[in-house]
Amino acid sequence: MTSVRHRRVSIAMISNMLPLRVLVLSLLTGLAFAAGTPLFSGKQLVAALQRGGYVILMRHASSPGSPPDPAQSDVENIKHERQLDAGGRASAQAMGEVIRRLRIPVGEVLSSPAYRALETARLAQLPSPQTFDELGEAGKSMGPDEGGRRGAWIRSRVSRGPKPGTNTVIITHYPNITEAFADQATDLAEGEALILRPDGRGGASLVGRVKIDDWPKLTTAKTE
Repeated sequence: MTSVRHRRVSIAMISNMLPLRVLVLSLLTGLAFAAGTPLFSGKQLVAALQRGGYVILMRHASSPGSPPDPAQSDVENIKHERQLDAGGRASAQAMGEVIRRLRIPVGEVLSSPAYRALETARLAQLPSPQTFDELGEAGKSMGPDEGGRRGAWIRSRVSRGPKPGTNTVIITHYPNITEAFADQATDLAEGEALILRPDGRGGASLVGRVKIDDWPKLTTAKTE
């Protein structure tokens, strides 16, 4: 009888401790994620991208918040959508030049159908992009997708990984990126990219962030 009571007490104690164990494990997991692996930069980032296997998930380059007057619209901008400003055009071109100069292999390019996203790819002279509605805008407000559909779609595409020996470039909008990778995309600037490494198990880890104006600095880092 005593042993039965002892077992009941032991089981009760273990049951009471389970929530504490779950809490401790959650905290440890959170701390491990926060500490994480140091992000790549400089020569390390260049070498990684040259090997391929990464997804470059980026916002389109700098663009004014409203469409231009028809008289100032690009000839190709037949719908008179928002388009890149002078700084956005220059930075997109410079990014593309660095990618070619450093021989960073780019395979697939996925883009929002928005003109300013396609303009970013065109001026960077990236391979012809495939457009997907899931990478596009949610109406004029550019508000978040409450259903999380776009974020889930982006995570799924990132987790697939690129073709062997290449990197995939995805050009989209800030709300879409934050829906997919909220913790990693804090304060992501126009043209800035998250460098993500698919883990082969349906996920991906952040290994670097590159502002669009910082791509030229990578050419210097390679020679240091």
